[in-house]
Amino acid sequence: MNNFDKVSAGTQARVELHDLLNLTGAEVSINLLPAGASVPFVHSHRLNEEIYAILDGEGKAIIDGSSVVLKAGDWLRISPSAKRQFFASEKHSVKYICIQVKANSLEGYTMTDAVV
Repeated sequence: MNNFDKVSAGTQARVELHDLLNLTGAEVSINLLPAGASVPFVHSHRLNEEIYAILDGEGKAIIDGSSVVLKAGDWLRISPSAKRQFFASEKHSVKYICIQVKANSLEGYTMTDAVV
């Protein structure tokens, strides 16, 4: 049994890596919204906060009624209960990674969790 999994994400508009990588502590998806498109629903979560990394393009998120401009290089964290929806700009697509993790579950990180 390997202690790692490696996959190619492909070029689909949405790729969820949970099953592909056998993730046990997070959900990760890669998303591409074409110019003028949006996620077709507003949503929130019961337990999971989301971390977004904007990889390419530009767009916006509407979070609890506030408009947040997004561009390549931006990072965004959203609390579970916040209502959110994502949009590509009218002229440019937006490609982003979304990482879902249980809020307040981090017990250690980098140096405090590393075993040397």
